[in-house]
Amino acid sequence: MVYYLIALAVIILDQWTKWLVVQHMEIRESIPLIENFLYLTSHRNAGAAFGILQGQLWLFFIATVVVIGVVTYYIQKYTKDQPWFGVSLGLVLGGAIGNFIDRLLEGAVVDFVDVYIFSYNFPIFNVADSALVVGVGILMIHVFKEDKKQGKS
Repeated sequence: MVYYLIALAVIILDQWTKWLVVQHMEIRESIPLIENFLYLTSHRNAGAAFGILQGQLWLFFIATVVVIGVVTYYIQKYTKDQPWFGVSLGLVLGGAIGNFIDRLLEGAVVDFVDVYIFSYNFPIFNVADSALVVGVGILMIHVFKEDKKQGKS
């Protein structure tokens, strides 16, 4: 149950921050938070990560429904004695649903965190994207640790 609460917290924070951006910023408007490093930039992404597959909403709908089903199954079946596995799945579930809501209601994902690393402008992202990346990162660590435990390293 706690893993669904993690997902719900991600969804609420994600949708609230996106709502604030939509309500208070014009598309392409950018507000410096830390000059030459971190900006709040209103952006819409009709594709996937890094803007790939622009306009393929049907593909994202199908993929998200599959991800939600698989993640829910794994939460129910495999997380009782593996809390970090559950946390990672809760983050992935919340992130997937957060971006799914945008695609469903807006036809594009609302992105707003704009980071510059030296002269590289990292692709603009949001809370759901962050939850997905952290969730997948924890999941990878969990899988590597489990493989090592079972002598598969």
